[in-house]
Amino acid sequence: MNTSKYQLVLARHGHTEWNLNNRFTGWSDVPLSKTGINESTQAGTQLAAEGYTFDEAHISVLMRTRQALDAILKSADHPAIPVYTSWRLNERHYGNLQGLNKQEIFDTWGQEQSYRWWRGYHDAPPSLESNDPRHPCFDDLYNMLDPTLLPDTESLAQCRARLLPYWNETLLPRIQAGKRIIVVSHGNTLRGLRMYLENINPADIEAIEIPLGAPFVYHFDADMNILKIEHLEYDHCSA
Repeated sequence: MNTSKYQLVLARHGHTEWNLNNRFTGWSDVPLSKTGINESTQAGTQLAAEGYTFDEAHISVLMRTRQALDAILKSADHPAIPVYTSWRLNERHYGNLQGLNKQEIFDTWGQEQSYRWWRGYHDAPPSLESNDPRHPCFDDLYNMLDPTLLPDTESLAQCRARLLPYWNETLLPRIQAGKRIIVVSHGNTLRGLRMYLENINPADIEAIEIPLGAPFVYHFDADMNILKIEHLEYDHCSA
């Protein structure tokens, strides 16, 4: 049961069709599948059962996080709350791998190199060319951003660096002010944030996976030291 004053709930969106087909999604704006909606619905039910309520939500600009949040709040019968979006909460940009399935990538670049791009911390996939239609500079979602901020590929290290200003400047002061926050984001973005909050080293982060549709909760003291991390397991049988 939720009893802490300072808390942060993190949730990865549920499955998309691209997840189910082992395609690298990255910044591609792909909707949730029916399975993904069910996973997010179950997450909301679990959060409500544990007594979690929220003052505000933070999501990426990609539609799958908004769909996941909507399903979470609806299934929890939660009142409307302010929702803030930021490109800094987007998934890691997979560069030239974006849209390809893992077998295609293994066949082209080999499993060892592909795995370093997929799970490693330092290695970024091959970059998109500036004229590639998959480049975010051609996406209206980012036409208000300085083009120099838009990645053509990212390592997990670069994804983490892109995320941390949002943690330090937005999320951290709100939590310290007692705001109950839920962040709905993506696997690599949340890996980067977990790495920072839990002081996980680059070698160990490679083995950490963020489950789809299963929230986890940080409980902090007043100095933002972690008191407890609570994982809410996804119940596939009830979905």
